[in-house]
Amino acid sequence: MRKLLGVIGDPVSHSLSPFIQNSWLRENRIEAVYAALEVKAGELEQSLRSLETHGAIGLNVTLPHKEEALRLAASAGDTARRLGAANTLIPRKEGGWHAENTDAPGFALTLDYGDIDVKEREVFLLGAGGSARAVADTLVQRGARLTICNRTVDRADALALALAPAARILTLDEGLMRLHSAALVVNTLSLGHQGGRLQLPESSGGIFYDISYGKAAAASLAQAKAKGWRGLDGLGMLVAQAALSFEKWFGVMPDLANAHARARKLLEAVQ
Repeated sequence: MRKLLGVIGDPVSHSLSPFIQNSWLRENRIEAVYAALEVKAGELEQSLRSLETHGAIGLNVTLPHKEEALRLAASAGDTARRLGAANTLIPRKEGGWHAENTDAPGFALTLDYGDIDVKEREVFLLGAGGSARAVADTLVQRGARLTICNRTVDRADALALALAPAARILTLDEGLMRLHSAALVVNTLSLGHQGGRLQLPESSGGIFYDISYGKAAAASLAQAKAKGWRGLDGLGMLVAQAALSFEKWFGVMPDLANAHARARKLLEAVQ
């Protein structure tokens, strides 16, 4: 009988994680299946108990559960504790879940692969949720001059206090008016999943990096291109964090390049 892995979130039906992870499971001859598991807000604790009872051998966690997943975990790695959010769960022999965060190193890998140097450059981060914490941590460690923009300033202040004490804090509207000066903008807002979009200013060649992908990122990236930004979607980050999760579950680092190429081809086919 195949073991179960999956990604927990809401929305989650759009996720490419099952496509990516199931390919790696086949390539490595692991008798398991990876599924998208829709879990509504307020249902995470019960769902984790049920999945533990049914012998799930690994989970990814996405919106809106990353911070709660860490709170519910029985233990956690250093990165997850520092960020206050988890995107990877590993079952413990003694019961409960061990929490890790592969978003931060996954984002760092995409900066390396894209040859994006943020040291002493002006970077704007849009959003202050679990994914934003991973991005902020990486940007601070790499010496970026960071501005955090969020509708709820208190939430941005809390992120800065925990991870980026030197960051400038702006409301989202204030930040959008000043984006034109940014070398890099990283959008972690979930607007695209609800059909929303940002009103971006003109750019003189900066990079607009939306950590969403597919339809969720299409509108913002189209606008970014029209306003002179170099647009990047979050597919690279998705593949990188997925590979790091796979390594934590099975001790094997899968092929990132092939997975990215296959996922990009699938995205282009369905858009």
